[in-house]
Amino acid sequence: MKVLPTAIPDVLVLEPKVFGDERGFFFESYNEAVFHGQTGLHVRFVQDNHSCSAQGVLRGLHYQLEQPQGKLVRVSRGKVFDVAVDLRRSSATFGRWVGEELSAENHRQMWIPPGFAHGFLVLSDTAEFLYKTTDFYAPQYEHCLAWNDPEVGITWPLGLASPSVSAKDAQGGWLRDAQTYP
Repeated sequence: MKVLPTAIPDVLVLEPKVFGDERGFFFESYNEAVFHGQTGLHVRFVQDNHSCSAQGVLRGLHYQLEQPQGKLVRVSRGKVFDVAVDLRRSSATFGRWVGEELSAENHRQMWIPPGFAHGFLVLSDTAEFLYKTTDFYAPQYEHCLAWNDPEVGITWPLGLASPSVSAKDAQGGWLRDAQTYP
């Protein structure tokens, strides 16, 4: 596995070693010993999630103040633009974001530690998105940062189209008013 840095040092892009030939391919999507050895992180994943979304769907930017979740995310079919926003007030990168194209073709994964809002935009006809979390989903603690907050200024690859967002995500708040991490 190769670890690629991002503009926010705590967010990492992981590129697995893929073995392929005319029959197809194989790669380890997660190996605790390799993950720890390459990143230096000791994390325990407690939940796996799988979603399928149509082109133009934007999910997020979600975070939990209590039971904050670290996420290891990847795409098994299609392509997404994946985004993490630093919501740790004590961080030098508070309010900044990083984005990465994740696809079934590039096999890349992104590690998003606790303390970040997370979301993604589907770029292909459909996309299947898989992610491991370090804590359980707790809807009573969930918050949503507005995907289009001008203060954060995410450059979503939208073209001329508007994204399709859920009613809940359309109610996301601005960073200036958000409850954040210390």
